[in-house]
Amino acid sequence: MDKPLIYVTDDDPGIRELVAEYLTAQDYAVETAEDAAALDRLLAARRPDLVVLDWMMPGEDGLSVARRLRAQPGFPPIIMLSAKGEDIDRIIGLEVGADDYLPKPFNPRELLARIRAVLRRQGGATTPAESARSVRFGPFSLNLDARTLSRDGAEVALTGGEYELLEIFVTHANRALSRDWLMDQLRGFERDPFDRSIDVRVNRLRKKIEDDPAHPAYIRTQRGMGYIFVPQGKGAEPGTGA
Repeated sequence: MDKPLIYVTDDDPGIRELVAEYLTAQDYAVETAEDAAALDRLLAARRPDLVVLDWMMPGEDGLSVARRLRAQPGFPPIIMLSAKGEDIDRIIGLEVGADDYLPKPFNPRELLARIRAVLRRQGGATTPAESARSVRFGPFSLNLDARTLSRDGAEVALTGGEYELLEIFVTHANRALSRDWLMDQLRGFERDPFDRSIDVRVNRLRKKIEDDPAHPAYIRTQRGMGYIFVPQGKGAEPGTGA
């Protein structure tokens, strides 16, 4: 099954890159456009499953684009992004035909949740294989829909914070992830009073999935950087710590 196709239109190249990288890691096909004209060129080539559309762009703004696209029969859903955070702005965005509205700055994980919700309301697949959205590593299976972890078929109890961190690791496997980046991804999610740093949460998670947390096979420390998740379960390489 083809991956759901999403067009991301924003005049900020940093936002385009961030959203495209994140959604691609979540198994979506993503094309980006810097303005309305670039979006029109993409639309002329292929119809997407969803459009992420910035409100404030040079030239034709997002409201005008949404209004114009909505006049076309059978056009895909639109999620509007905007630095305007007032209720009236959200209402205007929805009135012109946007299916959802997300104020800037936003957490990419919230955008992902809204994309899935909108696609689900439209009756489409939110991922290429929604019924089998799981990731396996070693004896573990992480179910991304049920938000559960099992080991050899037996469920492993995780807190909400531990699950969120593990999902980030498995969807960015074999990549060095800095502590600051990890905390940015977790921002906006509830933390318990004892979760004072990313290292505390990593240590908790290691106790749940590592046979020897002092010498982790999956979540390895990268000296001077942060952490790297190795689903193959290899031990730490020379030059890295535990």
